[in-house]
Amino acid sequence: MPRTEAILFIGDIFGKAGRSLLKNRLGNLRKHYAVIAVVANCENAAGGIGVTPAIARELLSSGVDVLTSGNHIWRYKEISRFLEEEKRLIRPLNYPPGVPGHGMIVVELDMGFRLAVLNLQGRVFMDPLDCPFRAADQCLTKLTLGRDAHAIIVDFHAEATSEKAAMGFHLDGRVSAILGTHTHVPTADARILPRGTGFITDVGMTGSYQSIIGMETASVMPRFLRGLPTRFEPEVSEATLAAVVVEVDRASGRCVNMIPVLEGGGLLASQSPGRLKSL
Repeated sequence: MPRTEAILFIGDIFGKAGRSLLKNRLGNLRKHYAVIAVVANCENAAGGIGVTPAIARELLSSGVDVLTSGNHIWRYKEISRFLEEEKRLIRPLNYPPGVPGHGMIVVELDMGFRLAVLNLQGRVFMDPLDCPFRAADQCLTKLTLGRDAHAIIVDFHAEATSEKAAMGFHLDGRVSAILGTHTHVPTADARILPRGTGFITDVGMTGSYQSIIGMETASVMPRFLRGLPTRFEPEVSEATLAAVVVEVDRASGRCVNMIPVLEGGGLLASQSPGRLKSL
């Protein structure tokens, strides 16, 4: 039997509701799934848009090993300096040269397990950054799965499902898993691609689903009904933690199992005994 390790990836943490739920549930999740590492997307952790250094430190101290982000990472000006100081918070790799921070990190965990985490941002319906496909290719010429890292996890922060699927097949066999973030809606397509890479279009949001992608409905509806500019406010009701467990073969780094995880209230699936089903 191959020796395997489990990695927990937590989808977009949204505001105080998402942060509180993560802190309350993370210890039990680590124990239940016997995970060796926790990766979480934090770009919406501060009031639903951006992340502050204090909140990033809070998440890291709660048991998250690596924080990924996306297009909202620049919301607070102090984050630029923090990205240079705290290597465990990464931003999308395909920003132009000279942008503060790093788009990839390799961390060494228990028993010498080396985990690489790569952050990419899509371009379809988003800001026209450098090509994420070429950025990934360039990075992976220097980072080989099974040689330089026991596992490589990619957070692809993108809007279009087609772009995410294309990235999945482009990197199939070269990384352990490609996990979509950004749209805040968990998709039901977790699978292992033909060459052994785990894939899901979007992990989902860790926040309140009794909302409009995290924001309270009363603050959003005037925008749709009357075309009026409004100030969006984060929803603070009971949250759901959306995540996936990626199980990898320690020798090859290939994905052998993926388990979608929904914990908490707000989604019917999170209250179903079938929520731990392996795909």
